[in-house]
Amino acid sequence: MKNCIPLICIILAGNVLSAEERPNIIWIFAEDTSPWMGCYGHKANQSATPNIDSIAAAGVRFDYAFVPAPVCSACRSAMMCGANQIRFGAHEHRSSRAKDAQLYLPKGMKLLPQLMKEAGYATYNHGKTDYNFVWDDSATYSKLQMKGQADSWGVLGKNQPFFVQFQTKGGKSNTRKFPQDRRTDPATVTVPADYPQNDVYREVVAQHCDAIRTDDDHIGKILAGLKNSGLAENTIVVYFSDHGANHLVRHKQMPTEGGLHVPFMVMGPNKYVPKQGVRNDLISTLDLSATTLAWAGIEIPDWYEGRDLFADDFQSRNWVASAKDRLDHTIDRVRTIRTDKYRFTRNYKLDRVLLQPQYRDSQNHLKNLKELYSSSELSEDLTRIYFGERPAEEFYDVVNDPAQIHNLIDDPAHADEVKRHRQLFDDWLAKGDTGAGEESPAAMRHNGDDWQGGRGVNPEYEVNRPDNDGDGLSDKWEQINKRDPADGRLVFEFDCGGWQTEGWESSGIPDNIAGFQGYLGFALGESGSRLVRKGLKAKVMDVDQDLIIRIRAAGDVEVQAMANGRVLGQPKLVTSVEEFVRVEIPLIGNAAWSGTIVSLAVTLTGDAGTEVEVDSITVDRTR
Repeated sequence: MKNCIPLICIILAGNVLSAEERPNIIWIFAEDTSPWMGCYGHKANQSATPNIDSIAAAGVRFDYAFVPAPVCSACRSAMMCGANQIRFGAHEHRSSRAKDAQLYLPKGMKLLPQLMKEAGYATYNHGKTDYNFVWDDSATYSKLQMKGQADSWGVLGKNQPFFVQFQTKGGKSNTRKFPQDRRTDPATVTVPADYPQNDVYREVVAQHCDAIRTDDDHIGKILAGLKNSGLAENTIVVYFSDHGANHLVRHKQMPTEGGLHVPFMVMGPNKYVPKQGVRNDLISTLDLSATTLAWAGIEIPDWYEGRDLFADDFQSRNWVASAKDRLDHTIDRVRTIRTDKYRFTRNYKLDRVLLQPQYRDSQNHLKNLKELYSSSELSEDLTRIYFGERPAEEFYDVVNDPAQIHNLIDDPAHADEVKRHRQLFDDWLAKGDTGAGEESPAAMRHNGDDWQGGRGVNPEYEVNRPDNDGDGLSDKWEQINKRDPADGRLVFEFDCGGWQTEGWESSGIPDNIAGFQGYLGFALGESGSRLVRKGLKAKVMDVDQDLIIRIRAAGDVEVQAMANGRVLGQPKLVTSVEEFVRVEIPLIGNAAWSGTIVSLAVTLTGDAGTEVEVDSITVDRTR
């Protein structure tokens, strides 16, 4: 570890610097903001963001800056520690909030402002912290009697050098009172290609533009106060965001270009921030953490993954990496790298669709998306990228396809690039990924059952939940999914995007069986294709009438069911059909349907490669 001794003078470029010679540093850290400012060429906001644009004009604008995570707490935790959140266990969104599930930093690791404070800086954070670990406030931040973000210059002037984080609302800014004559006309905006091209999403895009305009007004007050204070001459100002737009569901919380690409610009004294105009380097915001220490003359610790952006020996990155894990109650694990032209992504949780149940489900824009899917009005491309089967790997030409619609992972023309990116990706992960395991049962309970009404529907949450009727689905899970947790009836409808398989597994099927939301979907293997559901304790009842399998196939398929390893009847032939058909297997008087059902199986026989979809597997019961 390469920490400086805090009581000695700070050494920078071989010169001993006094406190007066070190720069003040301000981070203007916006929430939920995409780079839709005038200076980035966003047409709807052209000339509408003068204050943010002025930072870029006075210093450097980075056009390809990416965050380590598409959600606030993981991103902020990573930046405070200078390393990707997966390296030290801060990857799960808002973890360490429960008393019985707290996380601690590795021994010796310190937060950036703590390093600054120990080196003689006054440190202050005005707004949210949101760190995913236990940390010491008194060791990290100075006890300054700050006022507002725009009117605390007197206090700061007496506590130089200072490192201050001004957290702004960004995309979360309240726009209800924004002046009507300054509002964005929804008819003039361009909706990104990965969203429905309708009025709902034009309103969403326009509102995000207005949120940025609102934040720009606030930032203007900060900059005016700095100028009037006389402190600007020795102060570095950085403006950036923690991830993409909050109301666009393929931006915030998604490890996509939209979720990870952020505004990032810097201005300050020329000796620290040479006026370079626009830089097209691939940048991680972890580089800002390293650069901030370098500005302060503090040696960069050995665990840091960022680079000093203004070092004489600076070398551009060949790639940047990011990660997505649990977000609120939605459990996921995705890793991705971005090179100059391509984005390679690996998905680990293949039993859930791409757009899982989440905290925004009740919001109008997401309800609209789901309604379009339910009514088959959503385009084929959007149906696939939101509600389709989750691929193990994704590969996009983000120069020509920035919305990441066309997955090129199996395109022979890109085979060499895919191979190269896999190697880059594997080399990055080989340095450590604490997200390979699951959270503790206590953390699962806190996030899935206690917090925000306990809406967790992922299979990982089942570890804490009782299943009193033995159908393999916990009482809590059934309640959330509007099923009867006490009926003891076997019902598998495959409509929960957070657990698409509902515990069904396969043998002899080479595909991932989790299909589009609402179905299992797969291609038959060479022989012995079978779906299996274990872990049941369902009591057989006299009113059990039939086992019903709703299925469709692209070719002729024989279907045979078994309970507890015993055949329930003769195979049923399903001919090639476009609509789902009911395969009914009588249970009354069926000797194989007795006692307690601990497993079900469905054997499917047909030509290898035959596409099959299963809509539901249920026991029909009379009352």
